[in-house]
Amino acid sequence: MKPILQLYRGYANEQELIVMGHVFKRTYEYDFQKKNLKNARSIINQFRIKTIQNFDVYLKFGEKEIHTKTLDDGYFKFCIPLEKEFHFGWMEYQVSIKYKTETITSKGSFIRPHDGNLGIISDIDDTFLISHTKNIFRKIYILLFKNVNDRKVFKDVVQHYQALSSAGRNNKDEQNAFFYISSSEWNLYQFIVKFTKIHQLPRAVILLKDIKRGITDFFMSGRGDHNHKFDKIKHVLEFYPNLKYVLLGDDSQHDPFLYEQICKIFPVTVIAVYIRQTGKTQKKEVKKIMKNLESLDVSACYFKESSEAIMHSKSIEIIK
Repeated sequence: MKPILQLYRGYANEQELIVMGHVFKRTYEYDFQKKNLKNARSIINQFRIKTIQNFDVYLKFGEKEIHTKTLDDGYFKFCIPLEKEFHFGWMEYQVSIKYKTETITSKGSFIRPHDGNLGIISDIDDTFLISHTKNIFRKIYILLFKNVNDRKVFKDVVQHYQALSSAGRNNKDEQNAFFYISSSEWNLYQFIVKFTKIHQLPRAVILLKDIKRGITDFFMSGRGDHNHKFDKIKHVLEFYPNLKYVLLGDDSQHDPFLYEQICKIFPVTVIAVYIRQTGKTQKKEVKKIMKNLESLDVSACYFKESSEAIMHSKSIEIIK
């Protein structure tokens, strides 16, 4: 059986390029049109994959071919120093693997953001994608039996995200650096890409949790340790240190606590934090965090409807 190469969106600054992916021994295509039980089977199949460790992977970059090997879970990552200036915006990269006498090649994309002042980092579940994370049984039911075309975004969230993406830009072809960082696993990458395209959310680098390789792992999807999320957000802020950041999350899990830690470590970097209220009432501990963020000169907005977040962004002149 031929190995399968999966690439993810990468990113670059003026000094370094980072691209990544997985090599699978077995995987299943997610069928976006299936409904009900067929969709459930398609989703569960995303957790029945098998990866290949220590497999040779080759990145074609300019005139060079750079070689690495996959990690124990089939994941690979190229962190490449850049020797010369190159273009801004979204660009292609090419990775290949070899199987017997055949070379298997795939193309991915990476972004080098245009010069600007703003970076946006957003959670996914219950931040823009309605997921009912607080109720694990309802979350699993929706994931299994609602296909990607039936899943919903919160009202006005697309308008807010599009405004943030173009904030401070006179050229409509230039966008601010946008990242979706979630506790969902790489297993759901194709679903997330498709969903964001359907709803015309900003094209973003997507950074997810380590891949799962068993059906039992499906039922713990998006749960457990959230430290990886903190590490990834911290990495982005260090990778683009000259940007001012807007963080968007929700109160269903740990976003407020993670974002508070980030703001304490980067006291001049984060300018605004948005937390969506997912229950009927606001949580006392979250309100306390938001008040503390304000004392750090971070503009904080704890909102129920995205229209409130839009008004807040206009009031602090992030968007027009």
